[in-house]
Amino acid sequence: MITIREKLQAILWATDWSQTQLAERLDTTQATVSRWFKGSDPRGEMRDAINSLYSEVVKDGGISELESAIPLMGRIGAGAEIQPDFEQVPPEGLDQIMVPFPLPDEMIAFEVNGDSMLPVYKHGAVVIVYREQKRPVHAFYGEEAAVRTTDGRRFIKTIMRGASGVNLLSWNAAPIEDVGVEWIGEIFAVLPRSSLNKVARDGGI
Repeated sequence: MITIREKLQAILWATDWSQTQLAERLDTTQATVSRWFKGSDPRGEMRDAINSLYSEVVKDGGISELESAIPLMGRIGAGAEIQPDFEQVPPEGLDQIMVPFPLPDEMIAFEVNGDSMLPVYKHGAVVIVYREQKRPVHAFYGEEAAVRTTDGRRFIKTIMRGASGVNLLSWNAAPIEDVGVEWIGEIFAVLPRSSLNKVARDGGI
């Protein structure tokens, strides 16, 4: 059975509304809508209103079992420094990316910004990675991955051993040498932005 959260996602996807617009339609606040996306369960008349709106605006059953809604956590640099900082992004993400195949809940997404990792990682492409780091740093040597350095920068780079930290290599830019790494996101998939649907959120990119 489809959940209320999935119905809310389907409504945003079908209408291209922001959370604020959805809140106005349901005569509530954006903060309340945000809590629903985080797992709070609406009751009574509000739940009925959501079900009614879902039936009104969503066609063909909404989110298919063959689709996944992945939180978009911001941009990741292929040659550029990126904002906002990861710690400023809510757990549900800035946006929801609708991916046309099922994925585990532990996935998050970033949008590539820059061209230093062409031709595979094009500007605007979406990289889907594991939310939690799965392996120790040394296990990623020689691999491409999403990286957050100890000074807060985010990149998609090839990870190599450095003299006292790691070296981050690009195909079309100078290496970033001997940096500390706070998190490595193992890449699950890379998709062109044109193949995805975005559920817009307030403050989304």
